[in-house]
Amino acid sequence: MKNTSSGPVRTVVLAVLGLIWLAPVYLLVVNAAKPVDGYDAATVWKPDGFSLFANFADAWDKAALGGTVLATTLYSVVAPVLAVLIGAAAGYAIVALRLKHGFAWFVFIFGGTIFPLQMVLMPLFSGYASSGLYDTKLGMVLVYTAISVPFSAFVMRNFFTGIARSVFEAAVVDGGSLFRIFRSIYLPMAGSALAAIFILQATFVWNDLLLGLTLSQSDTVRPIMPALTGLQSTYGGAALPTVLAGGLLVSLPTVVLFLAAQRFFSRGLALGQF
Repeated sequence: MKNTSSGPVRTVVLAVLGLIWLAPVYLLVVNAAKPVDGYDAATVWKPDGFSLFANFADAWDKAALGGTVLATTLYSVVAPVLAVLIGAAAGYAIVALRLKHGFAWFVFIFGGTIFPLQMVLMPLFSGYASSGLYDTKLGMVLVYTAISVPFSAFVMRNFFTGIARSVFEAAVVDGGSLFRIFRSIYLPMAGSALAAIFILQATFVWNDLLLGLTLSQSDTVRPIMPALTGLQSTYGGAALPTVLAGGLLVSLPTVVLFLAAQRFFSRGLALGQF
């Protein structure tokens, strides 16, 4: 006999969990919208006025976000695109071309994610400083691409494993070159997976703080998150509503990206389905 009482209980539990998850978002929006002059830490849960757009403008000016937005957009688009293409090419070579010692190459590529990023910061900084890549947009694109390639190769290898070998063999019999097969058959079939990887890596690059602080300095090169940290300082920091408004402002592009590409992202989660 079906237990009909579990439905309302499940709904209540999910509603409570949803409210708990939304509580930090509520606090962020409510306190970011409060006037700077009348902010009171004792009433963080209570809405008081609406100065959100004024706080947006204040955060934009004080953190000098104008130049950093352009630089971060460049990093968040170019680096994930390069990483997706390189990862797809690696997965294609390992699975479809049956590269000699393919699994060893896969372990070598994916091994870049084993060590914590903090372990390589000092040698990375030294190498950038000696090669002239420090505080350059090219250097930032290169490091973000290198960081993103292992995950891309991991996902694309798994995805291409789900494509029947007969597809590749039929294309070879029809006279297709290896590059044309990759470009015209494998990449279109993996469109959803490529979109999912791009969204995840673009979000990672946009939200990066550690690499931006370590490898950049000037306002035209520095990513947006390190620039945002300038609002908070021990001496002369901006008011809390301005800081919260800045955090809310810089998070909006990733939210919009996810909502706009949610259909592709959902499809990409089902790896091997095409």
